[in-house]
Formats: sequence, C-alpha cells, structure tokens
Amino acid sequence: MDQEQIRNFCIIAHIDHGKSTLADRLLELTGTVEKRAMKAQLLDKMDLEREKGITIKLAPVRMNYQGYQLNLIDTPGHVDFSYEVSRSLEACEGAILVVDASQGIQAQTLANVYLALAADLKIIPVLNKIDLPAADVERVSAEVISLLGCKAEEILHISAKTGQGVEAVLQKVIEEVPAPVGGMTDSTRALIFDSYYDDYRGVILYVRLVDGDVAKNAPITMMATGAEGIALEVGALTPEMTPNKQLEVGEIGYIVTNLKSTREARVGDTVTLTKRPAQESLPGYKDVKPFVYAGFFPESNEYYQELKDAIEKLSLSDSALQFELENSPVLGFGVRVGFLGLLHMDIVRERLEREYNLDLVVTNPSTDYQITLLNDEELSIKSAADLPDPAKIAEIREPWIKGEVVVPKDYVGAVIQLIVSKRGQQKNLSFVDAQLALVSFEAPLANLLTDFYDQLKSITSGYGSFSYELDNYRAEDLVRLDFYVANEIVSALSIMVHRSEAQRLGREVVEKLKEVIPRQNFQVALQAAIGGKFIAREDISAFRKDVTTGLYGGDVSRKKKVLAKQAKGKKRMKRFGKVDIPAEAFTVLLKRD
Repeated sequence: MDQEQIRNFCIIAHIDHGKSTLADRLLELTGTVEKRAMKAQLLDKMDLEREKGITIKLAPVRMNYQGYQLNLIDTPGHVDFSYEVSRSLEACEGAILVVDASQGIQAQTLANVYLALAADLKIIPVLNKIDLPAADVERVSAEVISLLGCKAEEILHISAKTGQGVEAVLQKVIEEVPAPVGGMTDSTRALIFDSYYDDYRGVILYVRLVDGDVAKNAPITMMATGAEGIALEVGALTPEMTPNKQLEVGEIGYIVTNLKSTREARVGDTVTLTKRPAQESLPGYKDVKPFVYAGFFPESNEYYQELKDAIEKLSLSDSALQFELENSPVLGFGVRVGFLGLLHMDIVRERLEREYNLDLVVTNPSTDYQITLLNDEELSIKSAADLPDPAKIAEIREPWIKGEVVVPKDYVGAVIQLIVSKRGQQKNLSFVDAQLALVSFEAPLANLLTDFYDQLKSITSGYGSFSYELDNYRAEDLVRLDFYVANEIVSALSIMVHRSEAQRLGREVVEKLKEVIPRQNFQVALQAAIGGKFIAREDISAFRKDVTTGLYGGDVSRKKKVLAKQAKGKKRMKRFGKVDIPAEAFTVLLKRD
C-alpha cells in the first residue's frame, strides 16, 4: 500500500482512563469487527486482563477507514509495564493521549507524555468520560494545555463508552499523524516491538517495517542475536491473524517464524533478509532489566519439576521474565524470579497458579545489590541469603529510583513526609495547574517495594499517583537482618536493610511472625539478629494442658511431682521439636497491619 495512505499510532494513558474502551469504539466505527462479535476490552486476550480491568500486554490491530490503513497499538497504563509503552512508541508516528475528565492528569500520564515527546511523536490530546457527572472538563483541559502547550480547541472531548465524539478522533489521526517515511530499498529493516511463543506455531513477531518488505517464506536474520529463521507466514492483525503475501514498508504486522525461543528474537531487535542483509540495525535495542526479585517454591517438593517447566514456558512469552534455580533449607528447591515491579510479580504468580495448577509459596520481594569485596572483587546478589561474610565486604550498593508523585496540592505535606519516612529525598516541587502538584524525589528502591503505593493511596484519599524509573546504585550502610524461629535461622526470611531501620523492622517482623506461626506444645522463641547480635524477640507461649485435673485431695507434693514431670517433657520437646512454618510467614512484609 502507498505509504501516504498509512497511519501508525498508539493510545497512551494512565491506568483506567479508558484506553481499551476507546480502542473498542474505533474497531466498531471502522467496521473492523462485526457488532455481533464485539465484546468489551476486545484487544485484551487474557482472562486476568478482563478481571482486573487493566491491559497487561500491548495489542496491535489494523483498521481500514476512508481508504486509509490505520495501524493502532493499544498499550498498558501501569508503571510496571512502561517498557511495553516505550516499544510501542518506537513503532508509531503519532499517539492519542487519553485523559480522564473526572480524574485529570496522573503520574503515568506525565511519564507516557515524556516518552512520546522523546520519540518525537505527534500527540493528539483527548478528554474521555465527559458524560460522567463528576467530569470537570474546564479544569482538566487547563491541565492538558499547561502540559502540552496546545490550544483549548485542539483537545477533543469524547465518551468512549457511548461513542460520542470518537469519529472526530479518527479524522484527527488521518489529518495530523504524519505518514511513515521509509525506503523501498533492497535491504529490509523491521523493528520487533513484541514477540511471544505459540505452542503450535513457534515464535511470532510483531514488527514495524521501516525499510523494504518481507515476503512469505523469505529467510530472515535477527541483527542483534544473529539468529536465522524463515518467515513462515506474514500478515496483519484485524484483530485475528490475517495472512498476506508480504508486509510492505511502513506497515505494522506479524511474522510467524520457525524459531524455538523468544531469546533468539528479542524485543527491540531488527529483522532483515538473510540474502540482502541491512548494514545498520535500527535504534531501540535495549535489554529489559528486572529490579524486583522473589523466590517461588512449590507447596510440596514433588511439584518442583512442574514449577520449573511452567516458568520456562512462561518466560518464552514474557521477555522481561528472568529466573535462576535456588535451594532453601526450609522450603526446598525453587526458582528465584526477576520482575519489573510488584504488579508484574502478582500477574506472573496468578498465571502460574491458574494456567499450570500450581500451589506456590512466594518469599518477600527484594531487589539486587552490588557488593565490592576488600580484594576489589565485584559481586551482584539477588537475595540477602547470598551475602558473603561481612568481614570481607568493602561496600554494599543498593539501587535508587527517580520517582514522581502527582497529587492535589492539599496533600503535598503528607506525601513529602511519606517520602522522608522511606529514606527518600524530595528534589523538586512544581505545579501542573492551580490544583495539581508534581513532587519529584529520589529514594532507595527496597523501601518502596512493599507498601509505599498502598500508603500513598491512603494518605491522599486515593488521588495520588506514582511513576518511577531506575536511577543508579549508591553505597549505603546496609546490613543483613536474619530471623530465628526456635533458635534456628530461616534464611528465606533474611532481608537487607539500612542499619538505622534494622531495629524497627526487626520488631515489626517478629510481631507479625508471632501472629502467623501456630502455637506449639512448647514455647517458641522468635528472634531478629544482625550478625551475632539479637535486636528483637517475641515468644509464642506453649499450649498448657492441665495435668493435675485427675488429682483429688492428698498432699500438695503429688501435684508438684506431676507438674515437674510435665516441665521436663516440655524441655525435651523444646530441644527436639520442629516448628512448621506456614506459607504466609514468608510474605509478612507484604501484609499491611
């Protein structure tokens, strides 16, 4: 198709501002999907996406309208999946920025706008949900104007639910989004913006043709990994796979390959023809690095192989998932998995439990640490249990993030207090408009992993929103906090913590453990320690059976004798007794009080 008739664009927004609903209306309006086949969140293929009402995977679709070929990519809104957004932007020339008319601009709206501006895209601002009683069109329009520097008449007012004003969005895309610019050269270059593994067909690539074309059965090469394969089928998603003879310059479509792993065709890589290879790969090849790690263990060790197989299959379709095998004295064999954030971890856990029928024990999430030893050797650890002998360590560096919180100005004081309580440093305070403040800060990632988002939502009455990106690693006074149950160290509970926070955290965790570990027939001591020094203790009292109930009358020494016998038995039990630690004990840090 002539490039002048092609428009490539994506929809960006904060989570729950109506991206998927707008995509549904566009599919209806262009007649891409028949009305009888229509359902809400049509592009969200996973059950989890429908249940949670969020988009997890980006979804491309091709629509034909008034002689134009419109290629749309629906993107996720949550901060954990912002790498999916940045890849989608690389494949487009324009972006529809959706803002909820009742909620206004949120943190992820800003983050996505910065990504779109960095990719030099044409941004079309759209106010959604104008039919809601709580919609404040004037205030939110002013926020958008101050953010983008556009005019009030350039902002489109729509209701994606009812379809009001959606046709104007399509017209604006055709008029304002530039047509793709590429050459019909001999050397083909296509950017992979997503790839997944299909059990029956192999690796399927979603690509944007930048130069040249790819025909069916053409031998292809991945420029970054060097993997070679064959384009068994090429075509477009409408939204089902529709095969064509070839994909041409400027188009977005899919390539079914004979590759066996997504590791060979990574996201951001460039596809070229084996017979006429391109000299230079496209920019945008960036390895996704996880920064949250958690141990996944099966409830019973006999299911370890099933867990390992399930994680391997899942990692084929999720290029951001990284894992390595680990062994714990308490939990047995398992895998340590790296994630992009807590929501990503939650989604992977739910998918493993649903799709592969596994019962899992998940340990407290942690981040990775860089260690320099006294002999100048560099180490990277993903779990506190791997920390070498403290006497050999010169310094420990932990990851810090740059964060942004968007919040109504009345809550700024509370937000800054929360940031400071997490060892963070407030860097900047600016105002999006008369009501909305933007608080920029830096903080150690480990302190934000567990309940920062929950606390932010509670102190801002649900109005605060938060986005972040990894900044750098900084040397801090960090120690390993160990926990003992009945005088035995439980390495799966160990955490890295700043020395100034160790005492408080140690007390909190032993108190929570006291609630979740069941009482035994003997007293159980729960202790927190740094090295050889104990800093907190709680005792779980023993069950007390009244052994003197059958004794009537007689001398008091009879009772004393029976009680002494019981005490002796309890002492022996304490020496040999084993405490069964329940699964929820390993996620105590995730639980709010």
